[in-house]
Amino acid sequence: MPELLEVEAVRRVIEPQIQGLAIEQIIVKRPEVVAHPTVNEFCCRLRGQICDRVVRRGKFLVIMLKSGDRIIIHLRMTGCLLLTPTDYPEEKHTHIILRLNSNRELRFSDTRRFGRFWLLQKGEADTYSGIEKLGKEPLAPDFTAEYLSARLGNRKKSIKECLMEQTIIAGIGNIYSDEILFLAKIHPARPAKGLTGEEWKLLAQVIPDCLSFFIQKNDMSPKEYLETKGRDYRNTPFLQVYGHGGEPCPICRSTLCRMVIGGRSSTFCPHCQK
Repeated sequence: MPELLEVEAVRRVIEPQIQGLAIEQIIVKRPEVVAHPTVNEFCCRLRGQICDRVVRRGKFLVIMLKSGDRIIIHLRMTGCLLLTPTDYPEEKHTHIILRLNSNRELRFSDTRRFGRFWLLQKGEADTYSGIEKLGKEPLAPDFTAEYLSARLGNRKKSIKECLMEQTIIAGIGNIYSDEILFLAKIHPARPAKGLTGEEWKLLAQVIPDCLSFFIQKNDMSPKEYLETKGRDYRNTPFLQVYGHGGEPCPICRSTLCRMVIGGRSSTFCPHCQK
């Protein structure tokens, strides 16, 4: 599933290309992808609307429209947004097409069909997408050790599981929780309530630093994004532990171990993360 880093990469590519463009036609090939409102309402309300900006909240993308309405999108496991010329070859599992002026199309494809769209009118409360239940953004100025310890300091769950709780921290998933804990030298299976005050301070520093580093590494041009169908995330060569179980630790050369925590695979160094 795309995490905060990948979703932010999509936002940075898509936003400057669709700003000021009008939605002239909406094609919905898979009705279940539109979670709210009905497909007919979705199409009628969107026609003629003008794209203003694109924001990210956790793993969600939100296309803000000039009217004040907003399109909320969750890519889920395999969703992909592409901005293409109208004559560009269509991906096999394309489910929604927003035809824009200037001969552009914003296309949503999704092999597993878990991705969803919600269209909310100006002032409409979002009781549908779950975005209102998200916790603090890890890149926000008020993301602090005090916040983390207050929300997680009494939890018996592993710190790995806690970092991925979207109601506490928005956007971190399996990949970057491994990377964050490796950088902080904290074993992923440790109960959150066992962390010290210094370790909470370290996490509050490492989390935004780690995410900012990978956001930079994921930077790509619109041309590169389109050529790779939005799937060439550039963080892979820089991942130190995720996906490297059985290989030497990049710091101490001990063998990286893999274990399952809370139903999710976790890779760590048994020497550096005691």
